[in-house]
Formats: sequence, structure tokens, C-alpha cells
Amino acid sequence: MAVRSGVFILWLVHFLPFRVIVLIGNFTGSLLYLLASERRRVGSINLQLCFPDMSDAARRQLLRAHFKMFTRGLIERSILWWSRAARINSLIRVEGIEHFEAIKGRPAILLTPHFVAMDAGGQWVAQHADSVCMYANQKNVYLTELLLNKRKRFGNQLLYSRQQGLRPILKGMRQGKPFIYPPDQDQGIKDGAFIPFFGVPAATMTSMSRIAQMTGAIVVPCITRMLPGGEGYLLTFYPAWENYPSSDAILDARRMNEFIEARAREMPEQYFWLHKRFKTRPACEQKIY
Repeated sequence: MAVRSGVFILWLVHFLPFRVIVLIGNFTGSLLYLLASERRRVGSINLQLCFPDMSDAARRQLLRAHFKMFTRGLIERSILWWSRAARINSLIRVEGIEHFEAIKGRPAILLTPHFVAMDAGGQWVAQHADSVCMYANQKNVYLTELLLNKRKRFGNQLLYSRQQGLRPILKGMRQGKPFIYPPDQDQGIKDGAFIPFFGVPAATMTSMSRIAQMTGAIVVPCITRMLPGGEGYLLTFYPAWENYPSSDAILDARRMNEFIEARAREMPEQYFWLHKRFKTRPACEQKIY
């Protein structure tokens, strides 16, 4: 009941002007910072690990800013879920569109790390190309179905659960659909290895280079940034990676982490710090969280 009530409130919010929604997101984020003690603790640990030279006060300020951005990302989904395509597009400015156009009809991977505005970029992509992506089932069945339906609002998007494995993903890619791939969360090391992220060993999936090898896909990074105030979003497509994949999946994963780290340093308040990124540890190390 609480989930459905929250969704109804989001639906009401999408009728408001965008600048008002931004103010609501910032206010709610400030409140969430005070109330969500466990997420605040996780974020504090992550920032301490990744920015050891930053003062405690600066890290607290950064975490407060992140809570605002994170909550904005949640509340602004109301626009992505229920507003018309024209309104969504009016909020998104695109750079490097030529790199996106170059992948159409070809096997491709859109590398989309977990920045708070990634869903806005995903909706823009969905309006301009049919894609394939993987999702994680939520604990609440209603919420899982809602997320799937909203991600499939535009075009003919193919979504598969992680439990279905890579086979349907590869099939979709071979049909010329780009694979929207966010590989930067801790999924253990069954299909990965410990690769430095901000100098900290992090369980990192090495599957992107293997997928590229199997399909002949090119990799085009795709990052969406929230702009100040009510200016909307900036979606940036980067040039396709050259000499990728290499013959070494570990080196490829290191390259991926270094790219994501560089973008996170450009806008640290917008990277998703509330996830337990370093939960899986090498055998000789103690748990972090």
C-alpha cells in the first residue's frame, strides 16, 4: 500500500513545473540525509575511501549534495514515467550525438554507469533507438512491473532479468540493438575480479569485454548529468573506444573503472555513493560496511 501511495504522489508531481520539482527534490533530499542513517553511513564510508585527502567537513557537504541529487533523480522520474516525449526531450541537451548515430544498426554497448540522472538519458535513448538491457527484480512485484512498463514506454525495448543470463542480450545485440549496460555495482567476483576503483580493490565485472568479443560490439560511453537549477540534463555520448576489447579482460575492466572514476571526479555529487560498492572483499581483508 505504501509503494502504491508513493507512486500516486509521483504521478501528481509530474504535473508541476520542472523548477518546482527540482525544489521538491532538493528539500526532500535534505530531509532524507537526516533520516536515512544507514544510507548516510554507507555514503560516508564510500567517500572516505575514495576521497581520503578531503576534509571531514568537505565530505559531509559532498554527501549532503549527493542526497539532494539522488532524491531529485527519484522524484524527476515522475516526468520520465508520465510526461509526453516532447516534454522529456525539451529537458535534455545532447552532446556527441554523432557517436550515437554511428552505432545504429551495429552491435554496440552503451556504457552507462550509475550516475543519478542515468534514467533521463535512458529515456532519450529509448525514443531514438530500440535497445536491449538487463534489470534486477525488486522485492515488490508491483514496483518491478511498474519499472519495466515505464522503461518500455517508447519504441520496442527488450528487457531481461539477470536470471535469464546473457543469451537473450546477445541475440538482441546481433539484431542491431545497443545493449545499455551499467556494470559498476558490486555483483561479487563470480564473473569478475578485484579491480582498483579510486585506489580501492572493488569487485568488478569483466563481462563487458567478453560481450564485445563475442558480438563484435563497439563500446560508446553514455553519461547523463543533472544541470544546475531547472536547466534539465546534459546527455553526453563519448567516442567509441579504440582497441577494445583487448586480449586481457582484466586490463579492459581497469580501463572501464578508470573511465568511470574520471567522470565521477568531474561531478562527485552525482555518482551513486549510497550503494555498497566495496561490499565484496578479498579473502585477506575485513568487511568494510
